[in-house]
Amino acid sequence: MTIKEITRLIDGKVLCCEEKTSTNVEYAFASDLMSDVLTIEKDNMVLITGLANLQAIRTSEMSDIGCIIFARDKKIGEEMIDLAIENKMILVRSPYSIFHISGELYKAGVKSIY
Repeated sequence: MTIKEITRLIDGKVLCCEEKTSTNVEYAFASDLMSDVLTIEKDNMVLITGLANLQAIRTSEMSDIGCIIFARDKKIGEEMIDLAIENKMILVRSPYSIFHISGELYKAGVKSIY
């Protein structure tokens, strides 16, 4: 499933790097604990989180995660967007909860990590 398809599915809004939304995603991981994110070693993965700060971007950068979905319509600051652009990382904002987003992706065939 592409990030563009995921964005439509979760009523999301792409905040940066929209040109990369044709990227395929096979796995999703939901967490607000960035220490847990650092333990994941999967390609073609999207992170679903409610943690809207620079730590989410930096952790995703270290974990080679190319897309972060921010739940609950979290407001994403310009500094975060600038850092994501620098790292060629797609940021998506959705009005839904982490639970809802995870369920929609699972129903659509995106695999869970565990």
